[in-house]
Amino acid sequence: MYLGQRTLAGTLVLIMVLSTTMISLSVSGEKITYESYIVGNPEDVTTPTEGGLLLAGGSNDIAAAMAWMTEKSGCGDFVVIRCSGTDAYNPWIYKTVGGVDSCETIIFLDSDACWDEVVLSKIRGAEALFLAGGDQWDYVSMWKDTPVEDAIHFVMGKPAPVGGTSAGLAVLGEFSFTAENDTVESEDALLNPYNRRVCLENDFLDMPNMDSIITDSHFVARDRMGRLVTFLARIVEDDWAQMARGIGIDEKTALGVELNGDVTLFGLCKDGTAAAYFLQTPGPPKVCEPKTPLTYEGISVYKMSIGTTFNIVSWSGEGGAEYTLSAVEGVLTSSQDGGSVY
Repeated sequence: MYLGQRTLAGTLVLIMVLSTTMISLSVSGEKITYESYIVGNPEDVTTPTEGGLLLAGGSNDIAAAMAWMTEKSGCGDFVVIRCSGTDAYNPWIYKTVGGVDSCETIIFLDSDACWDEVVLSKIRGAEALFLAGGDQWDYVSMWKDTPVEDAIHFVMGKPAPVGGTSAGLAVLGEFSFTAENDTVESEDALLNPYNRRVCLENDFLDMPNMDSIITDSHFVARDRMGRLVTFLARIVEDDWAQMARGIGIDEKTALGVELNGDVTLFGLCKDGTAAAYFLQTPGPPKVCEPKTPLTYEGISVYKMSIGTTFNIVSWSGEGGAEYTLSAVEGVLTSSQDGGSVY
């Protein structure tokens, strides 16, 4: 075991190497601002990369989806960023998925870390960058309008693959549900689109092909169709966009989005039920007011499942189910046979 310490730009950095794991703690004064854990080669490498966006719906991660990212990384350095949790991704990505020079997890504990050049160089040096799950409000409140936001954009612009799951997915669209006031259930959102928990953001990350889009995760398991419809209504009603689009992704499901917009669906469900839902607004809602149930009719839906196709640039696909949703006085209905909104 090696234990060293050095001062960098007024910040004390502690580094501990245990076998193949390096642990770094940044200490500013008496405050630990971040933790960093790495497996593999600790030296920075540069490899040829391809751009792409991985949109993961939460719960179990999918090895094939991560392999899609690692292949695009050119076997380079894979970096995971988060504001809570552990370094559990490191051994899974490095050893199980494989195909990378190293995997490093950076856990932000304090906003001071957003200006730490060691942290920023690690992010900018990534050949693949992944935003883990957690609480998306931590990401928006800590990273927005900081050099971390710029560093994320830098990786995407190389171009290199960027991805996110659950909370990490929530911030990858032009619009995002921030959960500033905790989560919101579909029923509560539909009954009052201006419920204090319907907190939206329109000026955080700028990812390719994600203009006018808001994402949602754990989609069917947590019955989030109604709240996604409400988010879309708010975006249009508040004049953030004339037309808005939503992507709802099931648990154990991920979408690999190429730079040309082509989507590959990865799913763990053995029964083939993994799916993603692509919603588009028809115009302004009929009734979208505070303390008033939502009325918004004619929202188009394309359901992508295993064996079907979709392209988010053309917003069209083949083989998937197509139907419309309508919210009338806070009640969501579907044009599908049997009336299922999913």
